[in-house]
Amino acid sequence: MKNKDEQLSGMRVNYTKGQLLESEAGMEPFALFHQWMQEAKESEVKEPNAFTLSTIKNQKPSARILLLKGLDDAGFVFFSNYLSHKGEEMAQNPVAAITFFWDHMERQVRIEGQIEKVSEEESIQYFNSRPRGSQIGAWVSNQSSVIHSRAVLEEKNALLEEKFREVNPIPKPPYWGGYRLLPESIEFWQGRPSRLHDRLIYTKKENYWIRERLSP
Repeated sequence: MKNKDEQLSGMRVNYTKGQLLESEAGMEPFALFHQWMQEAKESEVKEPNAFTLSTIKNQKPSARILLLKGLDDAGFVFFSNYLSHKGEEMAQNPVAAITFFWDHMERQVRIEGQIEKVSEEESIQYFNSRPRGSQIGAWVSNQSSVIHSRAVLEEKNALLEEKFREVNPIPKPPYWGGYRLLPESIEFWQGRPSRLHDRLIYTKKENYWIRERLSP
């Protein structure tokens, strides 16, 4: 019987679903990202806006899965508790990387850049669009803090549901809001046969982008 390591080493997929050529990609990475996101929405990807956020914690990497909630000409927008681990990490080191992986399409996008908070108005606008349960949940959770048990959350949730029973809209917590990643580089990866994948990287140069092909 094979050991677990041998079983893992034998796992492989031959990527055959697409290609990424310069003639098709264009020179604007945001346009290409919009195209790929739309195609991901139309595919079998369960949550196409899910991505890995990587930050820096004590000079070490720290990562978790979040959901993209906005994309404008400046960058990629997501929301969180400012006092969470990731919030503290981005406050200390306002740089980050976000990674999308759409397995059904054999595609990956890697984005690196600077982090800034979105405006309070933008945070309030998005908070007001959230389901009521999620709004209360933002008040319930002291995100990333240690708690004794699940009962702590359930008891606090019940108290806040009662507190906000007649309140509409529920106010946004002062410690909760949005971030925008201002991209300095965006790399698009398309799986290809024999591990000879297509990789195109766009790098920001003042007010324009340069595009280069990377070896797989």
